[in-house]
Amino acid sequence: MDDSSLGSLHRRTRQNHGYPGVFLHPATDNASWPSTDPDDQDPGGGSGAARPWWRRPLTIALAAAAGALAVAYVIGAIATIGEVPGGTTVAGVAVGGLSPAEAQAKLTAALTPRLAQPVQVSAGDRTARFVPASAKIQVDYAATVAQAGTQSPTPWGLLGSLFGGREFRVMSSGDDQALNAVIAGLRPAVDRPMTEGDVRFDGVAPVPVQPEAGQELDETAARQALVTEWANAADVKLPIRTLQPKVPADEVRRAVDEIAKPAVSAPATVRGDGRDAAVTPARIAAALRFRAGDNGNLVPSLDKDKLGAVADKLAATEKQGQDARMDFSSGSPVVTPSTDGRQIDWDQTLAGLLKAITGPGDRAVQAKYTDVPAKVTSGAVKSLGIKEVIGEFTTTGFAQDSGVNIRVVAQKVNGAIVKPGETFSLNGYTGPRGTPQGYVEAGVIEEGVPAREVGGGISQFATTTYNAAYFAGMTDAGHKEHSFYISRYPAAREATVFQNPDGSSVIDLKFANDSATGVAIQTIWTNSSITVKLWGTKHVNVESVPGPKHDFVNPPTVTKSDASCKPVQGKPGFTASDTRVIRDLGGKELSRHTRNVRYNPEPTVVCAGSG
Repeated sequence: MDDSSLGSLHRRTRQNHGYPGVFLHPATDNASWPSTDPDDQDPGGGSGAARPWWRRPLTIALAAAAGALAVAYVIGAIATIGEVPGGTTVAGVAVGGLSPAEAQAKLTAALTPRLAQPVQVSAGDRTARFVPASAKIQVDYAATVAQAGTQSPTPWGLLGSLFGGREFRVMSSGDDQALNAVIAGLRPAVDRPMTEGDVRFDGVAPVPVQPEAGQELDETAARQALVTEWANAADVKLPIRTLQPKVPADEVRRAVDEIAKPAVSAPATVRGDGRDAAVTPARIAAALRFRAGDNGNLVPSLDKDKLGAVADKLAATEKQGQDARMDFSSGSPVVTPSTDGRQIDWDQTLAGLLKAITGPGDRAVQAKYTDVPAKVTSGAVKSLGIKEVIGEFTTTGFAQDSGVNIRVVAQKVNGAIVKPGETFSLNGYTGPRGTPQGYVEAGVIEEGVPAREVGGGISQFATTTYNAAYFAGMTDAGHKEHSFYISRYPAAREATVFQNPDGSSVIDLKFANDSATGVAIQTIWTNSSITVKLWGTKHVNVESVPGPKHDFVNPPTVTKSDASCKPVQGKPGFTASDTRVIRDLGGKELSRHTRNVRYNPEPTVVCAGSG
């Protein structure tokens, strides 16, 4: 077959097998086909054979471009290995294309000054400012850079660094105590108290209090926000809790119209047994209170203490009860019978009064009474096993004014009962020891020098009681010795007490009755002595073993210039000890305890100008 025949065959088979543009070429050695493409013609005008596809200029140009891109990719991949990906920013600082060390250095330079600059925070509708350094916030620069990773060598990674960008947060931590202080400082600017719906009075005129929502910082979430967002946001949003009132405005209106106004519209009366007490509208307004109920309603009540003389006037209709006590007037303990009391049940009475003053009809109510059983009954005292003296002690030598106070406190304590398992407190049992209770001004030691106070001298009664309990085998539940040694008391075996002017306890004497039987306290006062006896059932024998005095310290000298100054000869200080040995009635030792006491030297007082 000649060339023309082959060309004819070629043309006839161009659409062979149904594939447009697909040519079937017979397998002929060194065959070349004519081309209609001018670029395929031999420029030398030779035989006219077509060039191979890989030698065509377009193919060569594309190959060259691909090669250039490949070289650029390789160079770029190699050049960016280990760098922070391009386009990376941290808190607005561009660190892309830098090594991790360079990125850390740049962030340190950019963020360190910002730690000392105020940052705005907002919480709800309130704004404030805080300085990150005040919360001791520290930046972990290594962790901050590490979260961005390093440049990926893949083509897509390189393209992302060229055309993309990522923003990362600063990794910080703060000091809990400092953060708490910052939160506390922000609270006045951020917190807003909720106003509950309520009704108050201006004189006898009801005043509605409209409900208003409040807000407060969510402390835990706010601390986290300060640490994580201080560098990442121009305005740090602090989470808050909204405080919603329970009582709606319409309930406030109802309470004013249906409760408050009727309540103060006229006087009312509380009728007791044989005596009445009038309640004026002004007293009702002062005593009427509202609280928010669980269902959003306002619940009214009356405060007895605000009713003024009403309770005092009706107190005469009540009967006070009396606990059973021990009477020692015959020389041995005799149980005095207990009596129950009868008192007004003010909860029930005021509930009835409230109903009367807010409803139609009579504005009067009958007081409700209730029986009040004695706390300590005669039968209970008789069953305590109080039959013999188990511990006693006597002290002597006190001034006339101190003696008055010792007598008053002794009368108060005489007959007191300490049940098994109970603890006796001298301050708690006597209550306030002031002028209204019959106490007078007497000598005390104040700041190392003599002084005078109401109730002075009670420490002698405390020492006497402590020793009676000591030898009765009671458990020491708390006591304190005098700062200076007083010679009429046994060293390391004495006690002092002290109260504030309002009667609150400062230094107390306490002992616990850990025995199975009760204890009664008997006091015997004379013009020159005080004796305290503890009665009960004897279970143990107690021995006191005093130790030698040692470590003496000479007294200092104090010069005073006031007109009331009195010279005092000082006394040395020293250390003393006492060992209490407790044995059962058969002589077996049960316990041995040593108490060491350091007594301060008593200063020598010199009055300026006296010599």
